[in-house]
Amino acid sequence: MNTDPIADFLTRIRNASAAKLKMVEIPGSNVKRAMTQILFDQGYITDFKFEDDGKQGTIKIALKYNQSTKVPAITKLQRASRPGLRKYSGAAEMPRVLNGLGIAIVSTSKGVITGKQAKKANVGGEVLAYVY
Repeated sequence: MNTDPIADFLTRIRNASAAKLKMVEIPGSNVKRAMTQILFDQGYITDFKFEDDGKQGTIKIALKYNQSTKVPAITKLQRASRPGLRKYSGAAEMPRVLNGLGIAIVSTSKGVITGKQAKKANVGGEVLAYVY
């Protein structure tokens, strides 16, 4: 039993990236699907596929690497809010990751979106993770 599924999601991607794997398979959920879509839209992963097997399904993620240097596109994947210490941010105080080069993934009333999108929509929420 896993108590923090988002941390598990991030750890599986981080470990697969460190091991230079091309594909990683993760148990699915709605938040994980939204986070995967954000990683794809922002160019951190090559492709993804949702497979529904009745219960929760799985997410297959194709990791992205630099073709010449084989360096992963995701250099750091960090959990911001955790079950023991939730981190919330208003629209005005939305964190800038790596001076705007990275993204913050935020759970808002409009769904799971990036920090830049949350600031533009003028909504705050729980900061889930930082990616760069």
